Amino acid sequence: MPVNYRTPAASELLPVAGVRLGVAEAGIRKPDRRDLAVLAFDTGTRVAGVFTANRFCAAPVQVCRRHLELGSDMRALVINTGVANAGTGEAGWQAAAATCAALGSLLAVDDRQVLPFSTGVILEPLPLDRLLAGLPACVADLRPDNWHAAAHAIMTTDTVAKAASRRIDVAGRTLTITGISKGAGMIRPNMATMLAFIATDAGIATPLLQELLREVADESFNGITVDGDTSTNDSFILIATARAGVDFNAPTEAGYQALREAVSAVASELAQAIVRDGEGASKFIRIAVEGGRDRSECRTVGYAIGHSPLVKTAFFAADPNLGRILAAIGYAALDELDVDRVRVWLGSAGREILVAENGGRAASYREEDGAAIMQESEITIRVALGRGGASASVYTCDLSYDYVRINADYRS
Repeated sequence: MPVNYRTPAASELLPVAGVRLGVAEAGIRKPDRRDLAVLAFDTGTRVAGVFTANRFCAAPVQVCRRHLELGSDMRALVINTGVANAGTGEAGWQAAAATCAALGSLLAVDDRQVLPFSTGVILEPLPLDRLLAGLPACVADLRPDNWHAAAHAIMTTDTVAKAASRRIDVAGRTLTITGISKGAGMIRPNMATMLAFIATDAGIATPLLQELLREVADESFNGITVDGDTSTNDSFILIATARAGVDFNAPTEAGYQALREAVSAVASELAQAIVRDGEGASKFIRIAVEGGRDRSECRTVGYAIGHSPLVKTAFFAADPNLGRILAAIGYAALDELDVDRVRVWLGSAGREILVAENGGRAASYREEDGAAIMQESEITIRVALGRGGASASVYTCDLSYDYVRINADYRS
């Protein structure tokens, strides 16, 4: 079960004018489950995307990049689960292109106006016949209020669907932001098997939309890790339909910062939901690093701690073997790090204790206090590097027996 997270009810997910969603059971890998989703957009919708940095990026990622480079107005997305269509060579590219052509024909749009996405098992061919056979049912199901169903249709090892909505008022008009994401394992996005789609009815010029997407990705999905693996299929898409009657062309325009904050809030909620639903997770851990020379080195330290199997298993067992944190900080390879200036705290539920200072264990630290905090389901590790004014946070989870079981049985 996820750590302190529940899927919003269908009524809590706000329709975004200009977006319709439909789902189907296509039997792509398993019968009797929703595994295919389509998002269709009104004319004039702008779309921006950031994608995995994995060199073995999946065929649908390659097709998405190509279609976005062509600059056509995007009119639809198609997402399948079960098979990632990664490591599939030319046949995989052709399958992704054929998917776009089939959906384009059903919607009477150019196939270059369709973006494909896949998630699931790598190195397996996409069962194109089943996918194409499921598309008409998706199109027949298209509705503005179908976000809840779409969130379920894009799941793989997720135990819960992940979705979020916000509504803000700008210049006397209401703007809506709604998004969905999936992911539970093989999570260390680097945009950039994580997918996220956020839509707003605001109008946002294409260069500004891409800038907003990259900023928001850096604040949210690029700050999470479950197991340190960057998937072949990671994709984060931001959609602006321009149906609300409010248009932005520059970040200095009135109301833009409010929109930016709302989009970032939705993205952060979705990103953290992925960690809360990490495969086998029982604890949600925030690693807050401060006092760095720049944000990048703070994040480097955060990821060193968050990726450490020794740290993560200690938190699963509530074993205050906290020297493992110091070891991770030490191998983060920061130039000229003065370990005597580093301090580490452990906190939860409004309580924080100093664990390490002056190059070793803090004189005030008691192991029973550390053990008590590590019993909590939400924990913060705070690290002060003592070498500058920058800060960053990374979100992760513990590593349990169930993580091994889930991934050992993934294909069964």
